[in-house]
Amino acid sequence: MNKIHSRYDRLDLNLLRVFAMVWQERHLTRAADALSLTPSAVSHAMRRLRDHFGEPLFQRQGHRMQPTAACARMAPELLDQLTRLDALINRWGAFDPQASQSSFRIALPEATETILLPVLMSRLAAEAPAVTVHSVRVARAMMAKSLAARSIDLAVDVPHPVPETLRHAPLFSDDFCVVSRAGHGFAATPTFAAYAATDHIAVSTRHDGAVIEDVSLLALGISRRVRLRCQSYGTAMTVAEGSDLLATIPRRIAARLQPGRALVLTDPPAALSPVKLHLYWHADQHTDPASQWLRGLLRP
Repeated sequence: MNKIHSRYDRLDLNLLRVFAMVWQERHLTRAADALSLTPSAVSHAMRRLRDHFGEPLFQRQGHRMQPTAACARMAPELLDQLTRLDALINRWGAFDPQASQSSFRIALPEATETILLPVLMSRLAAEAPAVTVHSVRVARAMMAKSLAARSIDLAVDVPHPVPETLRHAPLFSDDFCVVSRAGHGFAATPTFAAYAATDHIAVSTRHDGAVIEDVSLLALGISRRVRLRCQSYGTAMTVAEGSDLLATIPRRIAARLQPGRALVLTDPPAALSPVKLHLYWHADQHTDPASQWLRGLLRP
């Protein structure tokens, strides 16, 4: 293995360009003309290759250069690899969604999957049929490190302070609605008094602390009794459907989960600050064509 590595390390790749042309032309002068080199420069390059491999690659037969048996056996594979390398270098930094087989990891809050992923996968089917996506959970405290380490490509989260190594932009915002079972009295009389007098469901993946709508509710002077704190909006809506509890949920998420359920979506008794989500990426990826394409695909 060490011998193989030392052979490669000492190899001047420009010599392989000369080799490929001599293989094609089977003539030193024509190869030199095609490469805009002198015949002596081509001869020197071939001597260096002979010394590198420890054996001749071509034998002169009249004016033609005839490959040796070893050269004839190995050259087709070598030339194929050179063609692949040349193609890779020529498209370096480019991104073709239709041809790409890339896999992207996006850190998404579970609640936003139902909004973002159906649209994203529909767009991928049309634009990049071989691209795959992994939706993963990453703690906010680890988001910057995960983006820097490329363990995730993008992250979606509420606006919050980030280091200078990250970039972010608004993704979408969503108003709240109040979800109740069909026939619930609140839907008929959505007042402050009715809202405050009813027990509620709060949704958060954290085990305690205020949830996102509490900030607006407290600013309006509204307090509520939370009887259930769960981790999923889908669970909250299922519980609301079979009880008198109310769930205050972003409207787009509630509308996506509502079909087939005996639920009513009602405006809150006063306008609450909308939920805002931002898209985050590492500064190193800001001008990367694949990252730019994916960011554009996620935006509404």
